This record gives sequence, structure tokens and C-alpha cells, in this order.
Amino acid sequence: MTSIESVTLEVADPAVARSFYSSAFGLGSEVRVRGSEAPATGFRGFTLSLVVAQPADVDALVGAAVDAGATTLKPAAKSLWGYGGVVQAPDGTIWQIASSSKKNTGPATRRIDEIVLLLGVADMAGSKRFYVEHGLSVAKSFGSKYVEFETGPGPVKLALYKHRGLAKLVGVSPDGTGSHRLTINGDAGPFTDPDGFTWATASQTASL
Repeated sequence: MTSIESVTLEVADPAVARSFYSSAFGLGSEVRVRGSEAPATGFRGFTLSLVVAQPADVDALVGAAVDAGATTLKPAAKSLWGYGGVVQAPDGTIWQIASSSKKNTGPATRRIDEIVLLLGVADMAGSKRFYVEHGLSVAKSFGSKYVEFETGPGPVKLALYKHRGLAKLVGVSPDGTGSHRLTINGDAGPFTDPDGFTWATASQTASL
């Protein structure tokens, strides 16, 4: 089963980015950063999600992110599926913080249950087929809108979403140009998928 050990974000200032992710979310090796001046404008075609147990944890993480310099794209609120909000980190990465629960069961812990990488794709059927051919197994599939893959013991889960739908979900324009500024580090690569998302092996990124 394919495992994703981490993602690498290409940022203008690695020291600032590391400080943000440590302060805001308490993340370590799951999210790596490296310096890059690759041109990128607008929506970069992906989001990262932090899945937590209850609304209090959502509020705590959103608050910590804003205090550390993030911009609120969607304030935390209840929805049909649960409770969540969206922020944009200083490096431009968009983060969804969400819980399937609408009620608190205790004090906030800021414990993260799952990290989910959502890739915005142009052709859902083609991208789904590409990943299956590269050894990933489909866990859930909702037609042309959403596909979730089985992943191994690595800390990052993977799902596909229609590009325009993903942009709408997080409250930004779907338009964007240039680099995704993202590398996925797992045991399925190395390769580049149909939408230009790059995968590398763990050995390629071990020194970052």
C-alpha cells in the first residue's frame, strides 16, 4: 500500500515557514519546506486539510494560525458535514481545518487526527486512472467530484477534487499560473502526474 511520508512546500523564506508551521499547527517532519523562487500566481491547485475531533480543536488551530500570521479565507462555522474553517499560510499554502463533529466533547487539545492532501485535477477519470496505474487503491469515489485513496502508515492521506470545485470550496478564484510549489514524498514515485504534481521518493527528500 502506498504511503506518503511528507509533503515539501517550496517557499520564499524557509525559516519563516518552519516557524509558522511549528507555532500554528505543531507540525514537524510531515510538512517540509525548501527555498524556491519558482513563479506562481493565484490558486496553486491544492489544499492541505487538518482533520480534528471537535469544533474546539478547529477554533484553537485556526486561532493559532491567524496569530502566527495566516489569513482567514473562511471563518470557522458549522456546515452540513460538520465544522471547519479555511486559512492561508504566509507562504501561500491553503489549509482547511475541519471536524465531522458539530459538538464539543471536552476541552480543546489541538490534536490532529489526519493530514489530507487534496489535489485539484482537470480530468477526474484520467487522474484516478493514472494513480491506480501507479499502485494506489481507491478507498472512496464520488463520480467526477472526489476520489480518496487507500494510504499506508504514512501521516499524509491523499484525495483528488475537481480543480474548480476545490477552489470554490476554500473560497478563492480557480485561476492560477506557474509552479504548484509542492512535492509529494512517498513510495509511489518518482513521477509527475497529469496535472503537474511532482512525487519524489523518501530517499530524495531525506536531506531536506
